[in-house]
Amino acid sequence: MALHAKVRRVGNVAIVDLNGKITLGENTGILRDELRSLLAQGNKQIILNMADVSYVDSAGLGELVGAYTTATNQGGSVKLLNLQGKMRDLMQITKLHTIFSTFDNEQEAVSSFGAGATA
Repeated sequence: MALHAKVRRVGNVAIVDLNGKITLGENTGILRDELRSLLAQGNKQIILNMADVSYVDSAGLGELVGAYTTATNQGGSVKLLNLQGKMRDLMQITKLHTIFSTFDNEQEAVSSFGAGATA
């Protein structure tokens, strides 16, 4: 299943609703291109909604780390929303839960960016 990304905005926060698998090849390129496009447009507060992501392989994990690094280096922030069971476990096993802020509630994720996020 190909990865699809749909961007919506809540105040100053860009929420990327992902659907499909984040795997080696074209799927990781979709995520990378979407993130770079958002940053180029000046979006610094980004939430990746993982509710409909069915699978992430090692290349997909690498792409998530790359997204985090790219955003951070440009003064931005990437947070994760709605991690599903296996993805939540994977984040624990790989210790990536210590890097990414993760949320189960969209409003809490948006509010975590502070004042102006919900404006």
